[in-house]
Amino acid sequence: MNVIDVLNQEQRKENVPEFRPGDTVKVYSKVIEGGKERTQMFEGIVTVRKGGGAQESITIRRVAHGVGVEKTFLLHSPRVERIEVSKRGSVRRSRLYYLTEKIGKAARIKEKKAAR
Repeated sequence: MNVIDVLNQEQRKENVPEFRPGDTVKVYSKVIEGGKERTQMFEGIVTVRKGGGAQESITIRRVAHGVGVEKTFLLHSPRVERIEVSKRGSVRRSRLYYLTEKIGKAARIKEKKAAR
């Protein structure tokens, strides 16, 4: 292994849960306001999962007060405290860009049946 691979391996987190685009997740991230640091939760549907290794990122979309909000997080960033999976979605694509034009009930994603 070369030096870059070793550094990437060191910076990766082990506690990242298994999730895919279409899943609803809660991302708890650290936010600095003034001199204080607090944890802020952002819940939404995973639309994109890009990259690999320490550079992997996810884009999450939610509708807040009738306005669509998309936020991109680096999965292995020290600012991201934890990620929780709320629902599993059943989609056939890896990039859900079509959700940006959908509003309300049209933007719903079918939930995956739980395996017993």
